[in-house]
Amino acid sequence: MLIFALILASILNNRQLRFKGLFRTMIFLPCATSLVAYAVIFRSLFANNGIVNLVLTNLGILDQPYSFLTHTWSARIVIIIALLWRWTGYNMVFYLAGLQNIEYSVYEAAKIDGASAIQSFFKITVPLLKPTILLTAIMSTNGTLQLFDESVNLTDGGPANASITMSHYIYNMSFKYAPNFGYAAAMSFLILILVAFLAFLQMKVGDKRD
Repeated sequence: MLIFALILASILNNRQLRFKGLFRTMIFLPCATSLVAYAVIFRSLFANNGIVNLVLTNLGILDQPYSFLTHTWSARIVIIIALLWRWTGYNMVFYLAGLQNIEYSVYEAAKIDGASAIQSFFKITVPLLKPTILLTAIMSTNGTLQLFDESVNLTDGGPANASITMSHYIYNMSFKYAPNFGYAAAMSFLILILVAFLAFLQMKVGDKRD
């Protein structure tokens, strides 16, 4: 999510690009979609009689419809694709906001000195956006550890709990199976510790300010 968001933000920050506002809105628009609604949409897209199977069979890539949501790795990949579609635009907005604070003359000077677009990206954009990248990394880590809607509505944790998340498992232990609130509370506390530890680690590794 963060890599795609950073690349898209760099492209859409180009002053010479036309219809920037339209492209930014289109990429950010999935964030306005309900979590349950978009998960149901992806579930229907990758169903046996969904559009994805229809296109792949018509193109001759598949001989027969493939059950994406009942196989371990394909179910996980579907969740990853859904997350990319939903959250890339959200992170892109943070990077665009950070890029607005970078003087465009810096890029123009680099271009005059012979720097390519890729060199400008790695030597100017990434270093100057490090605080924003650190922020989005912590937020994304926190959100991933608390991932729930996609696991419940896309695959229901299947097949055989292959795509279940920590939050989904806590929910099952609390409300779906025989209630074990003490165990569920302990796992919730563990997630809190993991989030705090990873945030602290990312701050130490990523923040090099004096």
